[in-house]
Amino acid sequence: MNIGSTIRTIRKRKNITIAQICEETGLSQGFMSQVETNKTSPSIATLESIAKALKVPLAYLLLQQEERMNIVRKEERRITKSGIEHIKVEHLSSTKNVRMMLVEFPPGGSTGEVPHAHEGEEVHFVIKGRIFAEQGEDQAEFGEGDSFSWNACTPHLVRNIGEETAIVLISIYTESDHSKEFL
Repeated sequence: MNIGSTIRTIRKRKNITIAQICEETGLSQGFMSQVETNKTSPSIATLESIAKALKVPLAYLLLQQEERMNIVRKEERRITKSGIEHIKVEHLSSTKNVRMMLVEFPPGGSTGEVPHAHEGEEVHFVIKGRIFAEQGEDQAEFGEGDSFSWNACTPHLVRNIGEETAIVLISIYTESDHSKEFL
């Protein structure tokens, strides 16, 4: 873990000197220097006092880099095509277990010719258009503003039944990060 680097980055961003941290925490400047260069690992109690002096939650100092805020700017989104109809999938953001995508279904476009299954749980929100969704024996039509969810291990299918491109926001949760593509 790079806790020391995180502490130094926060301290500098907030224009706080090592001396100010030491004054508030009672720690020595030498010790704080070793903490910031990752040469020593402070106790949880010490980290708690440093976090308080920096005015940040202790939990933030303990996060791994991949657990911190992940920013994907609109122009930086990864875009893929999927299925026979080449459905456009914009990958909005993801964590280890959750992925969020903006999916464009052209008229008649679907997730496949037959229902398919995969690991995880899905939540769908129809932003634009009309879609038909089927999971096992359940099926329904949805319009703008409607949402639905399901366990993806049961075969399912989503199809645009409208005359215009349908846009659906889809979030997928998996217990592991094995399920990379939903289509």
